Amino acid sequence: MSTTTTTTPLKPQPQPQWLRALKTAALFLLHQWLLIGIGVACVLAYYFPNVAKSGGTIRSEYSILYGAMALIFLISGLSVPREKLLLHLLNYRLHILVQAFSFLFIPAFILAIVHIILVADPHQHIDRALLAGYIFLACIPTTIASNVVMTRSAGGDDAAALVEVIIANFLGPFVTAGWTVTLLPKEAGFDVWRVGDGDLGSMYRDVFKQLGLAVLLPLVVGQLVRWLWTDRVAWVLNKYKVPKISTACLILLVWSTFSSCFATGALQSLSASSIIFVVLFNIALYMFLTVACFCFARPPPILARMSVTMKGTTLRPFDQLNPYETIAVCFCGPAKSTALGIPLLYAMWSSLDLYVKSKTSVPVLLYTTEQICVAHFFVYGFGWWRTLYDMQPDRLI
Repeated sequence: MSTTTTTTPLKPQPQPQWLRALKTAALFLLHQWLLIGIGVACVLAYYFPNVAKSGGTIRSEYSILYGAMALIFLISGLSVPREKLLLHLLNYRLHILVQAFSFLFIPAFILAIVHIILVADPHQHIDRALLAGYIFLACIPTTIASNVVMTRSAGGDDAAALVEVIIANFLGPFVTAGWTVTLLPKEAGFDVWRVGDGDLGSMYRDVFKQLGLAVLLPLVVGQLVRWLWTDRVAWVLNKYKVPKISTACLILLVWSTFSSCFATGALQSLSASSIIFVVLFNIALYMFLTVACFCFARPPPILARMSVTMKGTTLRPFDQLNPYETIAVCFCGPAKSTALGIPLLYAMWSSLDLYVKSKTSVPVLLYTTEQICVAHFFVYGFGWWRTLYDMQPDRLI
């Protein structure tokens, strides 16, 4: 007589609490790799500014402003269907919303803030060079690279972001200089910036060369490759997580920006109160502008239902954009461009002392860096909001 013994499978032992906490912390840090990379880039820029400054060891004006940016738009060309690009080229409401917000709403808002500061700060605790820099910042176009990357990361319509970037940066060189000088306060303290006698011709050539070589050419090449090998390109993009390379390129742009800033002594020359004001104001400004963009893109239902009939055609001027276009608007509208802003600033005021130009450039340098940091967190919020729309489109705000 044989006896059979049954063995019960051993239950897996639960992991120690400290190990679970360690894994959770490691995963959290991995998700914040962009912010960590930006922090490392800032430290490297502070201690070794001559490496990545413009004209430095690696010639970042070519290797990063052309190379890294070209890689971002090559990946965009590989990722975006050409039908979506053509569709958004004709999306006049999107053009009006983004460009009017960038070139009209932001300058008007910043000008109001500057006049409030002038009244509240008669002893000039806030350097007037910073205020002139903010007016200049308000008048430059949206950034070329980061908003496209952030829109894609949040699941928004990156084709819409691409089109608005190209339009804004073609308009920017013609709009920014005259608009900045027009908006400068009529006070003696701003006379030095009101008279811009720089040669803008060379700046125009450099800007449009950069747009052609670093934006349009890679975008067209990417579209051609996608058209010839659609399925293979899609497989490679998904298999090797190629779009994440675009995010890594943003760290290189931040590194180059801060290297030039530290190399010129622009930050070191300012008082602690001025630096604190700029850093905190930039964060509040970007968050406010993002909320304003969202409200313009998706006005309340009572406005969205309003319609106007003209010659038998019914128009709904306040109709809500879909969430994918809204995400693109919210990343494109508040953003500003270092790649165009700094060359234009130095070309406009070429006769000014380098020290004055460096201080004037601080709002541009810090805002364009801080907008990437803050937008990194908005990616999660907009991604969650877009996911809700995908699940329950009728219940979304």
